[in-house]
Amino acid sequence: MKIKEIIDVLEEMAPLAYAEDFDNVGLLVGDQETEATGILVCHDALENIIDEAIAKKCNLVVCFHPILFSGLKKITGKNYVERAVIKAIKNDIAIYAVHTALDNHQEGVNKIFSDALGLIHTKILIPKQNFIRKLVTYTIPENAEEVRNALFEAGAGKIGNYENCSFNSEGIGTYMGNEHSNPQVGERFEFVQGNEIKIEVTFEKHLEKKILKALFNSHACEEVAYEIYELQNQNQNIGLGMIGELKNPMNEKEFLLFAKEKMECGGIRHSGFTGATIKKVAVLGGAGSFAIKNAIQAGADAYLTADFKYHQFYEAENKLLLADIGHFESERYTKNYIVEYLRKKILNFAVILSEENSNPVKYL
Repeated sequence: MKIKEIIDVLEEMAPLAYAEDFDNVGLLVGDQETEATGILVCHDALENIIDEAIAKKCNLVVCFHPILFSGLKKITGKNYVERAVIKAIKNDIAIYAVHTALDNHQEGVNKIFSDALGLIHTKILIPKQNFIRKLVTYTIPENAEEVRNALFEAGAGKIGNYENCSFNSEGIGTYMGNEHSNPQVGERFEFVQGNEIKIEVTFEKHLEKKILKALFNSHACEEVAYEIYELQNQNQNIGLGMIGELKNPMNEKEFLLFAKEKMECGGIRHSGFTGATIKKVAVLGGAGSFAIKNAIQAGADAYLTADFKYHQFYEAENKLLLADIGHFESERYTKNYIVEYLRKKILNFAVILSEENSNPVKYL
């Protein structure tokens, strides 16, 4: 199995198009044409992780955080990033990062976070904007079903929990072909009018090439008439953070102790108690201080994330409980999820969970 075949599986789990624009995801180091010997899954692809990969004969490291985040002008080994990259290259080890591609997935980081807390009735906290497009096309009635099915097969027509969604209307189409045309109905230079079906479907923008290929391959006409629009609709199934409910409401102190146990935290920094019962909980794995207002607007009683600054705790405004449980801790079960996913998809192949703890934060 080549590394590129494993990448295909990883992109099914976490499509790169889901990643935030600032992020650096995908294959960061290595040649995708290389034959894979094994996969080591970790949180951070540090130098000691590369050593572990060498020892366990894995030439692909799948990490959550990208070891290469911003550009490198020199690779001299002067810092932990450069040393990890140099060692990986010297030992023909590829590095692939998922990061916000998995953060934004409805079954990804924040669903894992929510499940660890036992949250129910979960939904995306900040749905992704400008991610949905609409295709409008026209064809003869005899060809409409074939076109629709091809578009559905390519991934169009999915809205929330529904698939194969489309809107179809009848109308009159007209055309006249020139000397270079080869019309399906009528002759060159003949003005033709006839019944046509207008088909409208929505799709996620990263599927556009696949959708258009399906349209062109299934359409009966020589020239395919179509239009694509970018929609303002939010994608309710893709985005950052998640909000859900506890099965059993708790007071604030009980909830923090509960979260500390479930997420295996060394400690929790939190805002002042409001005296409220905690029922509705918002979570966002990693650095999520930017989403305090989103959590308040969503009606959360508590918001769990990481990397709050001093003054940001004031932003609770006595409206909810803010809790910084630690960056690593909020994402700690992600690598386990990746391992389980790969083992289900790639049978009889070494997929190994790293034994190294890459959390740089220590507690007394």
